[in-house]
Amino acid sequence: MTAAPVRNETAVLPRSWWWGFLPFAAASAVHIAARAVDATALAEPTKLTLMPLLAAAALWGMRGLPGGPAGRKRPAVLLLAALLFSWIGDGAGAFFPSVPELPVMLGFFGLAHVCYIWLLSRDAAAGRFPRWALVFPLWWVLMLVVLWPSLGGLAFAVAAYGIVLAGTAATAARCRPMVAAGGLLFLASDTILACRIFLPEHMPSWTSALVMLTYCAGQGLIVAGVLRTWRNAS
Repeated sequence: MTAAPVRNETAVLPRSWWWGFLPFAAASAVHIAARAVDATALAEPTKLTLMPLLAAAALWGMRGLPGGPAGRKRPAVLLLAALLFSWIGDGAGAFFPSVPELPVMLGFFGLAHVCYIWLLSRDAAAGRFPRWALVFPLWWVLMLVVLWPSLGGLAFAVAAYGIVLAGTAATAARCRPMVAAGGLLFLASDTILACRIFLPEHMPSWTSALVMLTYCAGQGLIVAGVLRTWRNAS
């Protein structure tokens, strides 16, 4: 089954449509630079600004759609919920200091991915799953083979999270190229992060900044791509 056809993605869009992403881009640049120079005092608070600023960009982009955000109520809620759960996952250590950070982070990012899968499959898909998307189940198997000896009690939680992470990337592959690229970058970010957490002896320090570079780019491209798809379909 294929989704309803979408207008050409190269359609001219109002320049002001992109302005809402500038604060998110600026905060991302500051945060990534702070990670690169190991400036934790700056990196930690700026991390908590990223998803709220991206949510503001999403709302800014939706205002020009017919009926505004209310005109696409369910998909708008799913998009904002994915960003909310991502934000809580980003700040798991700060928001829940009395519990282990990693399980909380996995739980909330897992919810974010469920929202993305629902959103992308119902409200942004542009075609069938491409054949190259078969790489995602292979990625899941390979990551478990590599990480399993180091996962300990988190083995099944990480395996379950890998399913929804790969699900987002695979579902994004059905969408326009901008969304598909965002899904791949999100997957790359969590892959690097998993190696940093469970195989730290093999990961150089500069990969900390790379995790956030791919994460910010991935989230930003998914949101921008979804909004652009909706605009071209309007």
